[in-house]
Amino acid sequence: MEQRISLVTLGVTDVARAKAFYEQLGWRGQEVEETVFFQAGGLALVLWSRDKLAADAGISDPGTGGFGGMTLAQNVRSRSEVDELMAAATNAGAEVTQPARETFYGGYAGCFADPDGHVWEIAWNPGFPLGPDGALTVPDFNAAA
Repeated sequence: MEQRISLVTLGVTDVARAKAFYEQLGWRGQEVEETVFFQAGGLALVLWSRDKLAADAGISDPGTGGFGGMTLAQNVRSRSEVDELMAAATNAGAEVTQPARETFYGGYAGCFADPDGHVWEIAWNPGFPLGPDGALTVPDFNAAA
């Protein structure tokens, strides 16, 4: 597993309120399908419904102390790399919370929790290009419209 983070997703109770908060701080994001993406250097900060984030990560009860409302993600270059990293995480002692599967956005992803319960998503997303150094670039969602 490469030593990098592609996305930090914050599970929020009100996406519009959270987006407005970050915009008041001077951040500029793009909203698509009830999700807000902010380019933050070589990674992205994402705002998404806390309940949807928990369900996507395979966490059954996000209201308990077991889910902190945040996931870390590493985007990879292929579906097979998702499977390889999920297997490596399992072998290292991670708990798979969401087996690798086809995603609603046309990619492929799985999630695991580290020994302290921090949730990681390993994802291949053909719509989010990675640079040679692994840096993620949030696409211009308005260009496709």
